[in-house]
Amino acid sequence: MSRVLLLVPTSTYRAADFTAAAARLGVDVVVGSERRQALASAMGDRAVVVPLHSIAAGVDAVVALHERSPLDAVVAVDEQGLEVAAGASALLGMPYNPPTAVAATKDKALMRALLALASVDQPEHRVVEPGGSVLDAAAELGYPCVAKPVSRSGSQGVIRVDCGSEATSAAARIRSLVGRDERLLVERFVPGPEIALEGLLRGGELEVLAVFDKPDPLDGPYFEETIYVTPSRHDDAALHASRRVVAAASAAIGLREGPVHAEVRLGAGGSPRLIEIAARSIGGLCSRALRFGAGVSLEEVVLRHAIGADLEGLRREPAASGVMMLPIRRAGVLEGVRGRDEALGVPGVVGVEITIAAGRPLVPLPEGDRYLGFIFARASGPAEVEAALRRAEACLEVVVRGTAPRRRRSPAATVTQPPARPSVRVQQR
Repeated sequence: MSRVLLLVPTSTYRAADFTAAAARLGVDVVVGSERRQALASAMGDRAVVVPLHSIAAGVDAVVALHERSPLDAVVAVDEQGLEVAAGASALLGMPYNPPTAVAATKDKALMRALLALASVDQPEHRVVEPGGSVLDAAAELGYPCVAKPVSRSGSQGVIRVDCGSEATSAAARIRSLVGRDERLLVERFVPGPEIALEGLLRGGELEVLAVFDKPDPLDGPYFEETIYVTPSRHDDAALHASRRVVAAASAAIGLREGPVHAEVRLGAGGSPRLIEIAARSIGGLCSRALRFGAGVSLEEVVLRHAIGADLEGLRREPAASGVMMLPIRRAGVLEGVRGRDEALGVPGVVGVEITIAAGRPLVPLPEGDRYLGFIFARASGPAEVEAALRRAEACLEVVVRGTAPRRRRSPAATVTQPPARPSVRVQQR
């Protein structure tokens, strides 16, 4: 039986899905997290503390565990454990991405530099050093442009700026989030639709697992992701070109093994530009929108690759599927979400998960780093999936303290023309 260490940040959504996938595979799982678990004394070396925010200490903890009880693989279930997993795997001789490559995916400025050296298509950009001027960088690039921190993910701290005053205020807002010692990145805004590519690297070769369309325009001022639908409705030429860009980006950074999640903008004429690439699978609960072969989850695909199990014949299911990430629209304290049963009754909807508990604060982007929840749908085609997600979202009413009242729409209304932004109803209490 293979023995796998799962590096599980306390903030992750994905622990249950990975442990369920391990159980289906018959894999012996060790859970490593930043804090001692409640049942750790009874679990022995199946539950260990791994300091994920200190790479050196985290690697030492993994190596010490391996010396006590040998491991076959180390898998980071989310962004926070990637560098520890890479460092430990390198020391233990396990197939994984080089630590330098993983580090580059977590530093947007370094990533942009490596992509530029390899002539990978990406937005024109400038790096703003601590004490430097976002205003000067934006003026040099020309408006509109996008300012962002180099270290955050999930659109946190990402702000579009259309003029000098917006550049100045965006810089102050980002600095209040990440501090004054971090570099910032300013990129020329690339108009056009955005897609997400989910892939798996094996020996440096990229296999595309799925391509998601994002039908809601991501034009700013903040970049809340909402609907993902697969298969893509873009033409084959754009999809093949996007695959080539992601493969070239992976090679330029040095990624060779395991999942990759990439964001690509289709600019003028459908020409792809690499926006982001991460050495992990899709975040949140979005992976639940994907099934391979006879009901195999994305987490199982990742674990199979990690332990060297058979992956042949695993292709995405033929049905269309999708997920809506419910963004937080207003700050306040969540009292509850009404209409979940009604949303689940929409044809095609297969799941509704609210991931923030009642009584917890809601923080919107660009400061926030969590979604309110997720809606999942499956149907015969991507248009039907998108329509089901929008109808289900229209059923939900979010009750928040500290916001102005907003009237709830009737879920019976059919969405024939997608709105620029989906809007969860918010009621004041």
